[in-house]
Amino acid sequence: MRGEAVKFNIHSQPEFFKEVVKRVNNHFKKTNKSKHANASMVFKTIFMLCLYFIPFILIATNGVVSLGGNLAMWALMGLGMSGIGLSVMHDANHGSYSSNRNTNHIIGLVINFVGGYHINWKIQHNVLHHSFTNIQGLDDDISKSGLLRLSPHQQKKPIYKYQIFYAPFLYSILSLYWFLGKDIEQTIKYSKENLVQEQGISVLRATIEIFFTKMGYLGLFIVIPMLFASVAWWQSLLGFLLMHAISGQILALVFQCAHVIQETDFFEPNESGTMENSWAIHQMRTTANFANGSKLFSWFIGGLNYQIEHHLFPNICHVHYKEISKIVKSTAQEFDVPYIHHKTFFDALKSHFRALNQLGIGVV
Repeated sequence: MRGEAVKFNIHSQPEFFKEVVKRVNNHFKKTNKSKHANASMVFKTIFMLCLYFIPFILIATNGVVSLGGNLAMWALMGLGMSGIGLSVMHDANHGSYSSNRNTNHIIGLVINFVGGYHINWKIQHNVLHHSFTNIQGLDDDISKSGLLRLSPHQQKKPIYKYQIFYAPFLYSILSLYWFLGKDIEQTIKYSKENLVQEQGISVLRATIEIFFTKMGYLGLFIVIPMLFASVAWWQSLLGFLLMHAISGQILALVFQCAHVIQETDFFEPNESGTMENSWAIHQMRTTANFANGSKLFSWFIGGLNYQIEHHLFPNICHVHYKEISKIVKSTAQEFDVPYIHHKTFFDALKSHFRALNQLGIGVV
């Protein structure tokens, strides 16, 4: 398995994580709250699913007949797709939506209706990204097949000095690439590393599931609109691309602003495979919050502007992140541990694109 030889330094401020875990657990005991979803989370789930599927139904049944109306529906679907990815399937595939594994599994499968595949997502996100955040060669989130330089430990290339300009385009095709090729590439790569098999599924079964889910997605969201929508086929295709452009841009920027900014650190293992910090301290140095004062923004993106809390407690549903952030921040200050935070999303965006520019021109 990738990263099996990497060890975090257990002697690096271990008392911080012990204390913050104890305080967070005490919070839930005192308030008598579940760490999982509540009524507001159920409402959000229904809302995001409706935001995605109701516009599609209107498109397929000619509830809207103009090109402008169709494109508006596809745009709403782009928001719905983002909302499902950030606010619904994300918690479920982390196992934090419900205490019931079957409930998490069923809700987590909604990722297949937005063009992805749940097994590969769990490997890339849960296994690799959360375990090895911003570690060169281990975290696939900062490895973009040579198209972007997202870590100072990656090779410099002349093309990267322009990445601040072409990165937004790549972000806009993120979810489209996810649908068209990413899952195939990942299945081949992850099967060689035995990561697919460690999810309790054979490579053959994963391949078959990917084939049928992709064909189902293709038939549902491309063929049906082309056959039944009131607009020309190419206009339906244009709407489909618009949906993915909106979703890809939102998904990419939310996650990039949490890890690839000027203030976060990037690492690579030393010769013995030992990391500088303990796992928890590593997370605090590689992860950032942003726009914690914006309730609506936080609601829409599934609390992932509380990325620090998410990385320390991925087993807790995001509806609780705001509450526990006060505990995490005060504990970090007490133990002199970094707590990186941008007041607004715009501030985080500026930091991300400055980091992109610095990495691109080779300053870092």
